[in-house]
Amino acid sequence: MQASCGSFEFVCKIRMKHRDSMDDDPCQHSSKLVLSMQGASDLRDEMSRTCRATTYYPRDREASPASIIPPYVDAHVLPINITEVRVNGFPCKDAKDVMAEDFFFSGLHSAGNTSNKQGSAVTPVNVAQIAGLNTLGISLARIDYAPYGLNPPHTHPRGTEILTVLEGSLYVGFVTSNTDNKLFTKVLNKGDVFVFPQGLIHFQFNYGTKPAVALAGLSSQNPGVITVANAVFGSKPSIADEILAKAFQVDKMTVDRIQAKF
Repeated sequence: MQASCGSFEFVCKIRMKHRDSMDDDPCQHSSKLVLSMQGASDLRDEMSRTCRATTYYPRDREASPASIIPPYVDAHVLPINITEVRVNGFPCKDAKDVMAEDFFFSGLHSAGNTSNKQGSAVTPVNVAQIAGLNTLGISLARIDYAPYGLNPPHTHPRGTEILTVLEGSLYVGFVTSNTDNKLFTKVLNKGDVFVFPQGLIHFQFNYGTKPAVALAGLSSQNPGVITVANAVFGSKPSIADEILAKAFQVDKMTVDRIQAKF
């Protein structure tokens, strides 16, 4: 059966002892399912009431790389005959295998390498670096900026960002969605804080002659990042010239020149 429930999706084929007639949405008829399980009668009763994955993952949290089993979810390893499972992320780590290192990261004291075209470097600390962040809906990042360095226009599809300047000054901003496309900008100095709403295109620019450093918190353990220029002009395979030329109201030669840089 297949269920799509909020931010968590799973597909599984399970052996059933009995099944009444049901349509394509098992969540509508889950009370009619009697699952073939060994033990865990409480879990079976719960699953017979609802198949929605949000029973185990709140809507604002994601299934992500292997980690611990949070206190409110001790039923990730289901004692049923599952022949196929696909999750939007990764399953939880067995609680008996959890260790202190699952909650630890070292390295934010070190500056990132800003010797690149943009003059910036992001050091992420999300669930890929700290497995214990799984399902907790939070992460952070250090951003280093060379003089006149830019963290180019980008979005985080799964998280809001709150940024504070640790050293230097930054010119920051974000653009609202269509059709307003309103630009909000601010100059930030040391200790200032700015918020970039989830999914909106935003940027940071170090307009000073000295390096700058910022720390960003994000409302997702795996917020994702889409850098606009890289996605549009550096996709693999490339977006057709005629599409980009029409979208940006330029000729195809201009598109080719820009794509050659990515």
